[in-house]
Amino acid sequence: MAPTGALRSLTLALGAAVVVLGSLLFIAWKLYCRGSEPPGTWDGWWDRELRELRDRDTAANTVVWKQVLVLGLDGAGKSSVLHYICSQKARTHIPPTLGFNSVQLRVEGLEMDLLEVGGSYNLRAYWPLYLSDAHVLVFVVDSVDRSRLLTARQELHALLAEEPRLPLVVLANKQDKSDALSTEELREELALHLLSEQRELFLLPTSATRASLSTATSVLHVKNLLVTLLSQP
Repeated sequence: MAPTGALRSLTLALGAAVVVLGSLLFIAWKLYCRGSEPPGTWDGWWDRELRELRDRDTAANTVVWKQVLVLGLDGAGKSSVLHYICSQKARTHIPPTLGFNSVQLRVEGLEMDLLEVGGSYNLRAYWPLYLSDAHVLVFVVDSVDRSRLLTARQELHALLAEEPRLPLVVLANKQDKSDALSTEELREELALHLLSEQRELFLLPTSATRASLSTATSVLHVKNLLVTLLSQP
C-alpha cells in the first residue's frame, strides 16, 4: 500500500491536471465558437469576456447579508423553530442546542444568518456579546412553562437594555399545547408593554411542528416577517 503522503501528492497532482485540462477545453470551446460568429464579432472578444465576469460578480454582490440572533431559555423550542423555517421537513426529535447553532437562508436577494445561542444558565452570560452584530433579535418563549416566565422576562429585559433600538420578535411558542398561555397573557407576563415605543416589536404565536406549518401558528409567518424587516433600507 502506498504511503499516505505519496497518495496525497498523487491526488493533488491529478486534481491540478484536471483543472488545467478543463481550462484548456473551455478555451478551445470559446475559440471554436468564435470561428462560427459573423465577421467583426471577433474584435474585442476579450473585453466582452471581462464584462461577463464583472457582470457575474456584480450579480453575486447584490445579495444582502443580515444576521438574526435567536435566543430564549433552554427548552423553549429555538432549534425546532429554525428547523421548520429553513427546511420544513418532518423530524421526530430535534436535540437541544448545547452551544451554538447557525443556519443560512437565502430569500429574494437576502441572505439571513440565523444564529442561535443555547439558553442554559451558563450560556446566557454570552448572549450580550452577539447583540452588536444582529439586525433583529428573535426571543423564543415556552408558552407552557409558567414556572420560568419570570426568568425569561428578566433575561429579555436585560438584553434589551443593551440595545435599545434593536427590532424584537417574540415568539409565543408551543401554541399547539392545550395549556399554552395566549399571546396577550404572555405580553403581560413578559412586560412587553413597558418597552419603548421607538423599538419595533412583534409578538407572534408559533407552533414549531410539521403539522402546524399550514395553520395560523406556522413558523413560516416568522420567516415572512423576518424577510420584510431585513429588506428595509
